[in-house]
Amino acid sequence: MKNRVVIFLLFTFLLHPFVYSQKAEGLAKTPPMGWNSWNTFSVNISEDVVIGVVDKMVELGLKDAGYTYIVIDDGWMLRERDSDGNLVPDPEKFPNGMKHLADYIHAKGFKFGIYNCAGSYTCGGYPGGRGHEYQDARLYASWGVDFLKYDWCSHGNLTSEAAYTTMRDALAATGRPILFSICEWGDTEPWNWAGEIGHMWRISGDIYPCFDCEDRHDDGLPTQWSAWGVTRILDMRDNEQLRKHAKQGAWNDYDMLEVGNGMTAGEDRAHFVMWSMLASPLMLGNDVRKVNKETLALLTNKEIIAVNQDSLGIQAFQLNAMTDITKVLKTNNDSLDVWMKPLAGGKCAVAVLNRSKTNASVALQIPSIVIDEENPLIVFDADKSYTMRDAIAHKNIGNVKKGNISTVVPGHDIVLYVLEPIKKK
Repeated sequence: MKNRVVIFLLFTFLLHPFVYSQKAEGLAKTPPMGWNSWNTFSVNISEDVVIGVVDKMVELGLKDAGYTYIVIDDGWMLRERDSDGNLVPDPEKFPNGMKHLADYIHAKGFKFGIYNCAGSYTCGGYPGGRGHEYQDARLYASWGVDFLKYDWCSHGNLTSEAAYTTMRDALAATGRPILFSICEWGDTEPWNWAGEIGHMWRISGDIYPCFDCEDRHDDGLPTQWSAWGVTRILDMRDNEQLRKHAKQGAWNDYDMLEVGNGMTAGEDRAHFVMWSMLASPLMLGNDVRKVNKETLALLTNKEIIAVNQDSLGIQAFQLNAMTDITKVLKTNNDSLDVWMKPLAGGKCAVAVLNRSKTNASVALQIPSIVIDEENPLIVFDADKSYTMRDAIAHKNIGNVKKGNISTVVPGHDIVLYVLEPIKKK
């Protein structure tokens, strides 16, 4: 009997790394939706702010629209760990502690998210997770954390894949299903390795609330960095490489939304639609306590959200990057992008983005399109007729034949149509 116990314990010890060497399954079947504190509040976050945001999201219907995760970003903790090496919530910002706040968030029907960093310090200079991964993961689980955003500052000589794998295993060891958000900025092409480690991964540096700009941060420091406008992030990576890795439980993250943070209504619309087309997580970054009616209508637009949350989980492709532009766009305006996203039921979404400041009339002639060599999928059949619906305005437009669509796209704006094949009677 004693020998059996020894053998069992030895087997369990040897098996331990393999038992916990996978991310939590069943999460992020569609791109995660929620709210993150960083874009508006930076490190100046508090219990009062979070509770105010949570209550307002319920009141405004944002919870019912699908925004599930409430994520507290950098700045929630003290500058030093305690004598046992534990992270300590700042008692002035969070006087009742994180478990109390998590319970409140859960009681309102949301899930609770928190932030830390793979390096020695967070980007705001607070204690990072390096060397404390399992200790921190147990603490997060004890608070009821459902989502961990893990940044990449002060990482020194760490290898990104190994560092994030360690934290993944630490989260799994808690036994609590925690969505793992990898915030490595795309530096080491995480789309090639992160799908087995996390549920979403950043493809760029931080976003900035502008349509097309670079916000440089020199700050007199040895390392310079920039935040990026909407179209700069769109252009930062090869979308054909990115989209091949997007699938249920694994998403390219184009960063939190800046909708409602100072851009024009058209620019906000373009931003929200493109993030939806690209199957990016939709994490609100505005102060929802002060949202105006136009912004709220956009953020709760069920038809746009449905494009993002489509069950196929396929990221959009840029049609005029794959096809001879002269055969698709009947215009000389090179500031127009045409994007297509396959949807369940044989439907597809077509978005036309206008990067210029002037309105553009355009005629499209979409050819038959089949994508993905391994699992061929008919995105559009030019021999079929389709009904066309304006997903932004909630309006039926008419029928599309031979792929012909004519439209006007306002400057710094976008149109979004959902095409559904007409079934023969």
